[in-house]
Formats: sequence, C-alpha cells, structure tokens
Amino acid sequence: MQDIRKMLTVYFIAGTQDCQHLGLLPEPALLSVLETALKCGISCFQFREKGKNALQDPQKIVQLAQKCRELCRQYHVPFFINDDVDLALAVQADGVHVGQDDRPIAQVIEQCQGKLLLGLSVNTLPQAIANAALQAVDYFGVGPVFPTQSKADAKAAVGLKLLQQIRQQGIEKPLVAIGGITPATAISIRQAGADGVAVISAISRSTNITNSIQQLKGQ
Repeated sequence: MQDIRKMLTVYFIAGTQDCQHLGLLPEPALLSVLETALKCGISCFQFREKGKNALQDPQKIVQLAQKCRELCRQYHVPFFINDDVDLALAVQADGVHVGQDDRPIAQVIEQCQGKLLLGLSVNTLPQAIANAALQAVDYFGVGPVFPTQSKADAKAAVGLKLLQQIRQQGIEKPLVAIGGITPATAISIRQAGADGVAVISAISRSTNITNSIQQLKGQ
C-alpha cells in the first residue's frame, strides 16, 4: 500500500468550473493550472467536470480528459476520473473515484475489470467499516473534513474526528482527507491519521501554487 499512500500526499481535484476566475477559456484555464500544479509537485490528479458551470458537451469532456491525462503522464502522476467509470476506461485513466451516492460499490468494482485503481468516498464510520475489507478499493476519501464551497452537494463537515475514529477501528486502508482543506490545516489532518490531502481551491485559487503545495505536503 506504500505507493498508494505516497500517491495521496497532495491530491489535486479540478475541472473547468474551478478555473473560471482566471479569465481564460475553460479548457486552457484548467490545463494551465494543472500543468503548474504538476510542475510544483502534486502526487495525483482527479478530473472532476461537474456543476452548473462545467462543460456539458460529452465530446469536449472526453477531449479535455485526454489532454489532462497526457499532461499527467508527462509528469508521471496518476490520473483519476471522478465518478465516470466508462470515461475512465475510454481515456485509459489510471483510476476512478466514486462516492456513496453513485452506484453500489460492487457494481463499480465489476465494471472496472481490475483495470483501474479505485477510490471510494466515506462520510461516516459505518461506511468505512462496511467497505474496509474490499481489496479492490485502494483508498478512502474521507470528508468533508471542513465546510467547503467547492461542491454544491457537499455533505456536512465531519471534522478530524472521523479520521481518528477510522484509525482507532484498526482500519489500515490508505486515507485521503477532503473538504475545505487549506495549507495551514494539512499538518493537523495528517496527525489525525490521513495519508494525504485532497484539495480543489487550495491549488486552483492559490496565488502561489509552489508555496501552497509545499505547505500541503507538510514542508
């Protein structure tokens, strides 16, 4: 599991909807932020094109996902797709991340055919316990740790307590914390038991991505 834990160190999630403030066309804006983040040391990237301001044209989404995948490959960083197993398989992503509300995890595992790394969101301790023994699930995304503005459908914040409870249960599965995380809170999140931090705006809206990523790494 060591490689998975390392992969989760600074896990960047974004789509064009997260880069609108840059004043560029949607696709170039995302690709620009992603390449900067890759140069500055993110350990994983998840393409999440969701929300009212996201691209709606399926063909454009596929093309943008492919461009993001190519950038990630140039920097030897794993490339994940949010929720969409079909898209992940079509663009030869490294993995897919799914939530509790998407589909039964057994169906997702079957659809992945062993070709994709798999991340699963957990928002409660019972969810973590219920899925802890699934070897096909490579890591849990735990959160939202703090209140977040990046997801319109975000669940209530769970705080650091859920991370601590999962570890106290003896669950060894790699954990990445998500939700309202800033460079200033990254150390406390690791101390609570997370292997890494997943962020959107802490990178996409950062005025100094290099510094932000170093702090998110705990450096």
